[in-house]
Order: sequence, then structure tokens, then C-alpha cells
Amino acid sequence: MEFVQPLRLRLDLAYDGSAFHGWAAQPALRTVQGELEAALRTVLRLPPEQPVSTVCAGRTDTGVHARGQVAHVDVPPGVVEEAAGRFDSAHDALVRRLNGVLDTDVRVRRVVAAPVGFDARFSARWRRYVYRIVDDPGLVDPLTRGHVLEWPRALDVEAMTEASRALLGERDFASFCKRREGATTVRTLLALSWARLPSGEIKATVRADAFCHSMVRSLVGCLIAVGEGRQPVSWPGEVLAASRRSPSVVVAAAHGLTLEEVGYPPDDELAAQAELTRRRRD
Repeated sequence: MEFVQPLRLRLDLAYDGSAFHGWAAQPALRTVQGELEAALRTVLRLPPEQPVSTVCAGRTDTGVHARGQVAHVDVPPGVVEEAAGRFDSAHDALVRRLNGVLDTDVRVRRVVAAPVGFDARFSARWRRYVYRIVDDPGLVDPLTRGHVLEWPRALDVEAMTEASRALLGERDFASFCKRREGATTVRTLLALSWARLPSGEIKATVRADAFCHSMVRSLVGCLIAVGEGRQPVSWPGEVLAASRRSPSVVVAAAHGLTLEEVGYPPDDELAAQAELTRRRRD
């Protein structure tokens, strides 16, 4: 029997994580992956025995949002064209039809044929998240309450910025991660910055080659303790150096966090980047 090479598609999508139990498919629970794969099966008219398995750049937790999530899926060649119908582009048709099937809290923004060597997870060089906080009750906007953490005490953004510097670079972030059997907690934190916007909202931007489970929210919770004066500026660095979870570090609420962007190298470097990422770091 002749082997037929499947077609790999890249999908760019956004979602409001409020009503999802995270990205990863789970039995009897509504997840982004579960909804997306069901929509792909419907739109591409795939038979029940045909596997549909998406891989994403960052597996967001329950309640976490995304504007810049990236995923890939392998499908039989020809099915995208068959779904095109009256649209000029088969990929445009797939975007329209997927969004026609999906609920409005998840949107597919783009579908393209993936370049050779592309892997949504392993080819990524970095992920950028933003965490949003309002620490003035007079500035709380009820229309954005599902995406911004309302904090009851004033935060010192300059102190949080200073404390963040000790966390940058390639480090073992075991103190800020929920451990998973056999998984490394070594990551390279490329940027961690805080800014108070003209609106009064506080915005934390966090960028790393990858993140382990609950890492961003743990970092934010740790730095909030500095911002409100409960801990000194040196404390986050001390927590990091301990290389173990501290009960004093509170994991910040999920709804303030959004995956904003995933960065990839040029097409001719995708396969090499994927190979590099797969190597375990200690």
C-alpha cells in the first residue's frame, strides 16, 4: 500500500478561556482542543476512524485566555480543497467554516499550509504572555472583569520591576512550577517587565522560550507580594534559588493571563529549532 503524506496546517486562533477547562482535551469537559478538533472533523467531513489531533504552542490552563495561540494539525491531502466551496481560497473557506461551527468564544484567525519542518510546539522560539491587574477600585471596568485581576491594595510597580531582574535568564524554575514526572523545569526567561498604563491598569509582560505548568501565574503572585510591601525586593530571587515550591508564593488567578504571541524562526530554520527544543535541559 502506498503511503500518502498528510498535509500539515498551521492554525492561528484566539479564545476567551473563561468557559474552558484549559486547552488540553479531557473527557466530558469543554476544552479548546476538544472544540477545535470537533469543528475540524465536521468541516473537513472526516470519517470517525480518521484521527484528528491538534498540537498547540502553549497549553493554557483553565480560565487562561489567548490572542496569539498557534496550533498545527495533519489532515489527508485534498480535504481542504474539497471544503472550499464557493470561496476563492481553500484556506479562507476553512477559516469561515470553522468559525461558523465554533462557538463565539473561540475564533480561528488564519489557516495556512505549514512550511516544511513546522511544529507549533517545538519550532517555537518563545511565547509572550501578558498579565493585567487593576489595583484602584475606582478604575475597575465591569466590561473587562473577566480578563483583568482586581487587586484590593496598591502595588508598587517600580519595586516589582526591580525584583523581576533576578529572575531573568536560563534558570531552574522549580520554585514556580507544578512538577510533572520526568519533565524538566529549566527555562530561559527572556523578559519580565511591569508597566502602569495611562488608564491606571498594570501590565506585566512575560516572555520565555517555554513555560512550565503555572509558571507565569506563580511569578506574578510572587511579585505581587513585593508590590504590596509584604516581601522585600530580594525575595523572588531567594525563592528561585531555593529550587522548591514555597507555600508563601500564591498562584495568581487565571483570568488575568493572556497568551499574546508565539515567535518562530525563519522557515528554513524551523526543523532545526524543533530538534533543539526536543533536547532535554538539566
